[in-house]
Amino acid sequence: MLCELARLTNHTLSVGSGILDVGAITPLFWFFEEREKCFEFFERVCGARMHCNYFRPGGVAQDIPIGFAEDLYDFCQKYMERLDEVEDVVTENRIWKERTIGVGVISAEQAVSHACSGVVLRASGVKWDLRINQPYDAYHLIDFDSCIGTYGDTYDRYLCRMEEMRQSCRIMVACLNQMPEGEIKTDDNKVSAPRRAEMKTSMEALIHHFKFYSHGYDVPPGATYSAVETPKGELGVYLVSDGSSKPYRCRIRSPGFTHLAVLESNAAGHFLADIVAIVGSLDAVFGEVDR
Repeated sequence: MLCELARLTNHTLSVGSGILDVGAITPLFWFFEEREKCFEFFERVCGARMHCNYFRPGGVAQDIPIGFAEDLYDFCQKYMERLDEVEDVVTENRIWKERTIGVGVISAEQAVSHACSGVVLRASGVKWDLRINQPYDAYHLIDFDSCIGTYGDTYDRYLCRMEEMRQSCRIMVACLNQMPEGEIKTDDNKVSAPRRAEMKTSMEALIHHFKFYSHGYDVPPGATYSAVETPKGELGVYLVSDGSSKPYRCRIRSPGFTHLAVLESNAAGHFLADIVAIVGSLDAVFGEVDR
């Protein structure tokens, strides 16, 4: 549920700033208003705004506060109306279509050969979504659709992100309807810190807390690669363990690095002004591109 809320915060800025780069400012103001509401939900559930500091090994940091579920449900309904407003202004706009249709085309073959992922890959017609093809968390319990494009141009990437925001609202509503009761985190204190209240009465819990934050927990020797479907694409981590509490090797596979690499081929033959629209549709963050 919180992952999809984070997807909304990303796509609102990505789509809104992409539209601004082409010359329309109003949708960005609308989206920034909705993005601020997302930040408020993050703040209510974990105290952090920009990045949700909520997930823990074996669960989450704490239960959602009272009234959170009702407010999030109302937000999802109103957010869908906001998407309708943006589409009424942008999707069939003549100038927007002239600046995006046929611009920055990435074929399915190019997308696969450049290891593209996320919206950039699916907009080219490749049906690959880790939430569906390699489900993790509770995605296998949720019924939702993956957004697939046809032409792989800037316009298709815009349409895919707009539809993906609708699907994110659909997923969040489904999560609220199926929210289970019970514990929010594993009670194995070797891999998860004990609760603060428990440490005030249990010496064993206090020892576990000290050991957890000073040493961590030893991971059996081996190697693994795990990836999730982030808003910008596939974010993967390759870890090698030598049996200690610290990784012997860690390699992070970020989506933006590969997406920016395809710019050389899909920007060829376009005007310099089109590069702005193309880069915006790739949704690359240059902090993750730098190696």
